[in-house]
Amino acid sequence: MFNVDQNENQRMIADMIRDFGAKEITPFRNDWDDNQTFPLELFKKLGELGLMGVLIPTEYGGSGFGYFEYVTAISELAKLDPGVGLSMAAHNSLCSNHILMFGSEEQKQKYLPKLATCEWLGAWGLTEPNTGSDAGNMRTVAKKEGDYWILNGAKNFITHGVSGDIAVVIARTGEVGDSHGMTAFVIERGTPGFEGGRKEDKLGMRCSETAEMIFTDCKVHESQVLGEIGEGFIQSMKILDGGRISIAALSLGIAEGALEASIQYSKERHQFNQPISKFQGISFKLADMATQVEAASLLTFKAADLKNRGEKVTLAGAQAKYYASEVSVSVSNEAVQIFGGYGFTKDYPVEKYYRDAKLCTIGEGTSEIQKLVISREILKK
Repeated sequence: MFNVDQNENQRMIADMIRDFGAKEITPFRNDWDDNQTFPLELFKKLGELGLMGVLIPTEYGGSGFGYFEYVTAISELAKLDPGVGLSMAAHNSLCSNHILMFGSEEQKQKYLPKLATCEWLGAWGLTEPNTGSDAGNMRTVAKKEGDYWILNGAKNFITHGVSGDIAVVIARTGEVGDSHGMTAFVIERGTPGFEGGRKEDKLGMRCSETAEMIFTDCKVHESQVLGEIGEGFIQSMKILDGGRISIAALSLGIAEGALEASIQYSKERHQFNQPISKFQGISFKLADMATQVEAASLLTFKAADLKNRGEKVTLAGAQAKYYASEVSVSVSNEAVQIFGGYGFTKDYPVEKYYRDAKLCTIGEGTSEIQKLVISREILKK
């Protein structure tokens, strides 16, 4: 059984993020949210701190940490601004991790040092307008012409779809619906025929850029194929296994932030001549919230421990993501209730947690898809 206490690296990362966030995130959070500003320079600063290459080995310029430190980093960023946590997680666990897991040594040497420092911001393209959960039915096509592949199609709901300097893109190279008929490509911004499309106007996570990526006769050299031809979808499923741990961590940070704000407010807010925390209606809400957050934390760190040890995380990752994301929604909902009318205003952070949390039950596989994964795994036994 893994140790539930934070290790020294986790404590150091948490302290560093809190200090950094007090100066660089919290003062600007509402403005970014109101205007849907993507704070690119912030991520360059996070890169300088080593947080954009948490999992990348030191030989490629990364921090070389494991999943315990990674979960801590995402959850601490999520407490400050979930949108920042989301972008950091997408860069690390989707784009960078795909190249780390499946790239050639030459590709790793070329791209990982730039990604680790956020000299280059990463994007990852699987989802399409007509294929959300049904990713295997994708319509973006790559056709071979000599030494090149020609890509045509569009990806949507892509984190950093416009601002990303490099994207890992999954395209169909075989028959529709064939799980071995898709291939992963790494494509640099500036490649002719590759451009960013419409930016989404979102309910929450508004400082994290979500946009289309459009490919029009985009010519990509065969050296840009990641791993084997036809293995792109299989690779993506493995990436999502680990990526779900990052969404669980994001959910955990939101829930912890909402709980901490609720505890503090309940002690400070007086009604009927006493703090509202003295009323059982409030204290029992806090008890439920605290228990749910603790359970979400244990599931998330269990999945992180399995990932650290190189074991299969399909079941544990899906369970952590499913439970923690639903907890983030329920805890942030109760937080707004505890704050009452003030919880409905932007003067306090809980309304933002409430809006941001919903993405966690949708992104990187909906709660319904997680239940599908979990049920398949447990019925195999």
